[in-house]
Amino acid sequence: MGASGAGKTTLLQILGTLDSPNSGELMFNGKNIADLSSKALARFRNEHIGFIFQFHQLLPEFTAIENVCMPALIGGKSMSESKMKALELLDTLGLKDRASHKPAELSGGEQQRVAVARSLINSPDVILADEPSGNLDSKNAKEYG
Repeated sequence: MGASGAGKTTLLQILGTLDSPNSGELMFNGKNIADLSSKALARFRNEHIGFIFQFHQLLPEFTAIENVCMPALIGGKSMSESKMKALELLDTLGLKDRASHKPAELSGGEQQRVAVARSLINSPDVILADEPSGNLDSKNAKEYG
């Protein structure tokens, strides 16, 4: 939490290995993440970190369920296994009936809940959230935010 422009998003991007710090080390379980190759860093990110971005970052050409499945598929899971887990997550977040809708067909709050489901699909060690409940109505922000 902090004032606009204080560096919250920058800090989350560095912690999530999407950006590099100007100095210092980024340690995870005793290992300096800066020592990883770009391919190993991408694998680390996929396996250990879930992201909920301020502006969803959903792929517009894919349905909600396909967007949720993406990290699992990138991680090598089968489509059937990924879809089963994605449907469970969407159901938990009250979106099972919206699974086949593309982002443009979803409200801002629904898009954000799809992003939450996507962040959870690989059961990451940590979830980094940049204003995760900013687009949820008050009822859903309290329940899911």
